[in-house]
Amino acid sequence: MKIAVTSSGPTLDDPVDPRFGRCAYFLIIDPDTLDFEPIQNPNIAVGGGAGIQSAQLMADKGVSVVLTGNCGPNAFQIFGAAGIQVVTGVAGPARDAVQMFKSGSIAGASGPNVQSHFGTGMGGGRGMGRGMGMGRGMGMGGGRGMGGGAGRVMSMGQGVGNAQATDKAFGPSPEPTDKKAEVAALREQAETLKKQMEQITERLKKLEGEEK
Repeated sequence: MKIAVTSSGPTLDDPVDPRFGRCAYFLIIDPDTLDFEPIQNPNIAVGGGAGIQSAQLMADKGVSVVLTGNCGPNAFQIFGAAGIQVVTGVAGPARDAVQMFKSGSIAGASGPNVQSHFGTGMGGGRGMGRGMGMGRGMGMGGGRGMGGGAGRVMSMGQGVGNAQATDKAFGPSPEPTDKKAEVAALREQAETLKKQMEQITERLKKLEGEEK
């Protein structure tokens, strides 16, 4: 049996990284002996589809269980297809996370606990993203507003008003070089835009109803 722990560093004493797809390291651990293999995450800076590619990497490594802080819907779907158990909400040193799983004090998740694009950067900011602009909103603290067109949508905006940014980006992300990853990223963006349009339409109907 192999357990994968998302880690902020290459040792068992490093804390669990709350991000799955863009964690710093994966520790592939034998829970009986605590022998482990540290793997620096090759998907930490990809432009899109990090969760999908990281989940596929875990499947390729023959992992049975993944211990992490957060897992999005796309990665969770890959895990389900591969028969890999996912435990979310894990924190503390990687060594302790394995012991908690062995003792049964933490259990598998029934579904993803964050939306797509979680963990694309570090830190949290609030964007002021006013209006329905095409592109990035005016950010206070690095938050991105309601992106449109070819721009990447980094938050689930609530119509006109404040947009909650997932976090401050590392900087310009490189474009995906893998076609499948790019397609997955574009589908995620399309789904996010669809939800934003539904929210905007609902808000407009409400405002128009109040004016009558």
